[in-house]
Amino acid sequence: MIEQSNNTKEKKTAVLFSVQTHGVSNEENDSSLLELRRLVKTMGLEVVATLTQRRSKPDAGTLLGAGKLKELAGYTGGTGIVEGFSRKSDHETSEDLNEDYPVDSLDGYDPMDDSMAKNSVHANVVIYDGEISTKQLINLERATGVEVLDRTGVILEIFGRHAKSREALIQVEIAKLSYSAPRLRASHIRGDRQSGGMGSKGIGETSHELNKRHIRDRISELKSRLEGIRYEQNRRRSRRKENLQVSLVGYTNAGKSSLMRKLTGSDVLVEDKLFATLDTRVKSLYPEAFPSVLVSDTVGFIKKLPHDLVASFQSTLDEALAASLLLFTVDASDPAFRSQLAVTQSVLEEIGGEKIPSRLILNKIDKLTTKELEELYREFPDGIFISAHNPGDVATLRKKILQFFESNMIETTMVIPYDKGHFLGQLRNKASIINESYDETGTEVTFKTFPETLTWLQKNMD
Repeated sequence: MIEQSNNTKEKKTAVLFSVQTHGVSNEENDSSLLELRRLVKTMGLEVVATLTQRRSKPDAGTLLGAGKLKELAGYTGGTGIVEGFSRKSDHETSEDLNEDYPVDSLDGYDPMDDSMAKNSVHANVVIYDGEISTKQLINLERATGVEVLDRTGVILEIFGRHAKSREALIQVEIAKLSYSAPRLRASHIRGDRQSGGMGSKGIGETSHELNKRHIRDRISELKSRLEGIRYEQNRRRSRRKENLQVSLVGYTNAGKSSLMRKLTGSDVLVEDKLFATLDTRVKSLYPEAFPSVLVSDTVGFIKKLPHDLVASFQSTLDEALAASLLLFTVDASDPAFRSQLAVTQSVLEEIGGEKIPSRLILNKIDKLTTKELEELYREFPDGIFISAHNPGDVATLRKKILQFFESNMIETTMVIPYDKGHFLGQLRNKASIINESYDETGTEVTFKTFPETLTWLQKNMD
């Protein structure tokens, strides 16, 4: 896959392109391409141009029409022609050829100026904002003469770089193998070598050695290892059942890790990168209070996340399913946060998390104008508006989390006989003691606790 040089002058460059089909608005297309740009930047590539073509549907063989394909190849030094490829079954319309979109204005290039495209800009990689079939991959690499990736390939590359734990490494390798299986013989640009096992630096087997049977065997072996890890995780979750748990869920780079850090006082990694967090962390709410609450930070979501990738990270997402409360966290300063929230909710519905109580956290409000903030208050009257960098906001969120659990607690008064005084010690760990007084019969205690704790105590007092 992509390898970065230590020499910044040799930094890999990329040209991005999309096909805007009917029903996709300019805003949706632009937002998706902007997100892809951020993904590519996270990979360490420099984006030199961005192209879009409006078509009724992507071309079955090359995604783009013949004219736009040549324009794309102008940025890579390719011919723009796929020898031996016929378009008889997919005639281009005048709309396909003429309704072009300019290069992203941030790049400063005019795609209609062939001399600029061919002489001033050169891209080492072509990246499509969608999924590419094996046939399309072969044809695009022939036409452009450089490596071609799709959105899924970019996400997998980032996952591979950010995975640290044994579980994350195994999950990423499973996803990569599932993705690469149908593409083993497709790319002639990358040569006859495939990337190696998890954590490798590119040394691998030749494509004819790493055939589909070997891939199936490797995936089976990795899944077996993952089952062992899941067994241990389930044991840990079982031991945590008595603890209340809040899970931070949301789009990648919404600020979940920053919030986790402030709520728990932990040293959780915080980076302004997509998918900086791939491993679930569980920490205690700090400062501790009653009820005791655990906070978990989960892997972020993103649009067009492949189903196989979601399945690979099932064990990571299981942490969210074990939560008593989900905190849907969004970057309120991102104009696309509503669709990002919908993506998060959709993925959680897929794994059965729609019945878990939840709250909406609108983060990064320090980046909003007063007018924008007022409009969001009206739109989301039940939302919790915060900046993770504001200690007062974090304290308010902590209070609301505790209030959520306290709302299910019962306040009562009981007399615990002196000969059963050992239960009083246990009660102090299971309840919030409001008042204690003593008489000849025992200790009169007024406390707040959960129904199951009260049932436990009453049973032992009988």
